Amino acid sequence: MFDRLLLLSPVLLFLPLVIPVPPPGNASPAPCRLCCDDLEPQEGPPAPQMGDQKSVLNQIPEVRTFINMTILKGDKGNRGDRGTPGKSGEEGAPGSRGPMGPKGTKGQAGPPGDPFKTQDAAFSVGRRKSLHSVDYYQALVFDTEFVNLHGHFDMFKGKFYCYVPGIYFFNVNIHTWNFKETYLHIMRNDKEQAIVYAQPSERSIMQSQSLMLPLELNDEVWVRLYKRERENAVYSDDVDVYITFNRYLIKPTLE
Repeated sequence: MFDRLLLLSPVLLFLPLVIPVPPPGNASPAPCRLCCDDLEPQEGPPAPQMGDQKSVLNQIPEVRTFINMTILKGDKGNRGDRGTPGKSGEEGAPGSRGPMGPKGTKGQAGPPGDPFKTQDAAFSVGRRKSLHSVDYYQALVFDTEFVNLHGHFDMFKGKFYCYVPGIYFFNVNIHTWNFKETYLHIMRNDKEQAIVYAQPSERSIMQSQSLMLPLELNDEVWVRLYKRERENAVYSDDVDVYITFNRYLIKPTLE
């Protein structure tokens, strides 16, 4: 028995905890003995023989291990790499409108814009030559230009072309011829608008006609001399201007 205890003693030295287990059955536990007890005479019942070794082994305490995990815990490791981002979740419902923020500061002034474009149209022309009627209608053509804004009056055709729709004022002044009739019309496109007329007389006179006309884009206004069903004429010379045609815009349609 002593030899077996010597074999088990190294294990017992390294085990932190020994739990005694009672022997099976009703056998009484053996008394605790020191390793030097065999040198002294034994008291009590005799030592067990070889046949009783099995019962002695059954009386050896059962050993159970217990490991304290706090002693085995190591140092904290390094932080691992960041994982890949996950998939986006479903879009949530829009939130309620927040309160109005404070008024911002005044911005810088912008670049200057284009100058204001006024709509205007005016002309004043004259004729220094006399004109007699022929077998067809004649447009009164003018040879002297006093004012012709934007060139809207065609000096070669004797016609004004409307590029700014609106209401216009027109005026025609002529000088009659002695003993001849004077018969002209102010025309809008191909329709007569007003007549300029003087009966034959021993004396020549100045005759005038004025009117206002509403014009649309590309309308034409001109003065027409009547054809030779009657002998009529207008007088002028190279010294003075006796015949004039004037026009200016009163109010454009679009402002």
